[in-house]
Amino acid sequence: MAFSVTLPALGESVTEGTVTRWLKQVGDSVEVDEPLLEISTDKVDTEIPSPAAGILVSISVPEDETVEIGAVLGVIGAPDTAQAPEPAPAPAPAAASTPASVPPPEPTPAPAPVQAAAPPVVVEEAVPAPAPVPAASAPAVAAVPAPPVAGTLALRGQTVAMTRIRRIIGDNLKQALLEQAQLTSVVEVDVTVLLRLRNRAKEDFFAREGVKLSPMPFFVKAAAQALKAHPVINARINEGEGTITYFDRENIGIAVDTDRGLMTPVIKDAGDLSTAGIAHATAELAGRARSGHLTPDDVSGATFTISNTGSRGALFDTVIVPPGQAAILGIGATVKRPAAVMIDEDTVGLGVRDMVYLSLSYDHRLVDGADAARYLTAVKAILEAAAFEGDLSPGSRT
Repeated sequence: MAFSVTLPALGESVTEGTVTRWLKQVGDSVEVDEPLLEISTDKVDTEIPSPAAGILVSISVPEDETVEIGAVLGVIGAPDTAQAPEPAPAPAPAAASTPASVPPPEPTPAPAPVQAAAPPVVVEEAVPAPAPVPAASAPAVAAVPAPPVAGTLALRGQTVAMTRIRRIIGDNLKQALLEQAQLTSVVEVDVTVLLRLRNRAKEDFFAREGVKLSPMPFFVKAAAQALKAHPVINARINEGEGTITYFDRENIGIAVDTDRGLMTPVIKDAGDLSTAGIAHATAELAGRARSGHLTPDDVSGATFTISNTGSRGALFDTVIVPPGQAAILGIGATVKRPAAVMIDEDTVGLGVRDMVYLSLSYDHRLVDGADAARYLTAVKAILEAAAFEGDLSPGSRT
């Protein structure tokens, strides 16, 4: 008995998909629900499982071809079906500018952290006296630049096809810039107390919850909490109607760097979750993003987005507001710096603090500069107060 492999419905607004890679070839054995091929849509990349155990007897849609929902992609035959391999199509002639004998290599995927790794936190202290100059006999150590991302050196001198996800990302961001009047505001936040809290709690949290407690959930919690008090930031313009929708939910998209490109899974109702609940949601969605198992529902419905631009060391960035949203929050790298410290209400000292820049890019048609400043200072106040301990208690998910 033969089973047709069809392109299933992948979301309410998804009408077609592109076959990006067949994971099995004609003649290969497959098991029920074993990943058979990868599909890319304008929402997400996902794997299509085999509907039955048997042999892949034919492939109807080759790689890089786009078909509509319901189209037959291939056929699975019974395990004893005689193999009928189809000859692979001859490769297209190489462009004149690319040597035909050297196909463009695929880049090796780079790790995609969801959040910046917090540096070790030290207690507040006065700035120490300058260190003595090293003795002349001490060997000089030259600064060594960070090595390039694995596999990227192979791209030098190559011309490669733009991936579908890269085209989609580019088109969406270009469209957002064309349609919105975008502006960025920045504040600096002292997260010393917050990181001390996180360092004290992370081991017990991991032992109890089974997920690591990174700094990211605290930022998401603060951003969501501030959105409740500043609904103008959590909004959308309805161009055709000439109206503005102010959302009553905080669905926060989290930008994740994956080997397939930038993916933005969404933490639904983040404003109703505790920090512990956000930590679980972040870990789960990031894991699915890296493994290519995000569903269309996982990446739809965002009302606000957060991008951890500091995960690779950037101090801050002018992140682009996604289409259909009013603003996006960028989190810069956390760095230790001398900063003013209030010793008491009348005395100011100098201490080494953990500092981070937060940038808010926003659609100026919806959000005024004063609105952006009020939102950012609200997020700053929540993070600096660091009153998250109750949010980390056992059983606290909402």
